[in-house]
Amino acid sequence: MTEELPHPERADIRIEAVLHALADPIRLMIVRELSTLPEGTPCGSIDLPISKSTRTHHIRALREAGVVRVRPEGTARITTLRRDDLDALYPGLLDGILNAPH
Repeated sequence: MTEELPHPERADIRIEAVLHALADPIRLMIVRELSTLPEGTPCGSIDLPISKSTRTHHIRALREAGVVRVRPEGTARITTLRRDDLDALYPGLLDGILNAPH
């Protein structure tokens, strides 16, 4: 069984941490992909030009900032975007970032 990972509560998500997490181009790629998958996806299913350990680092940074939620499902870890929490705390921020040209 896969253990539950720690996540910040909604009230503990800070704009500085969110913006720092989203400033990295790889993490932004992950968030853009997750925004199209409301049910979430295993971390490894997102096509990225990085190693597995680097992918894990980026997912952890997003999770610790409160941008994503990672939940165990069988032997996999499913990653979902915390859109509801981010929209409630910072209305329009995520839409602005996702709609920005890239």
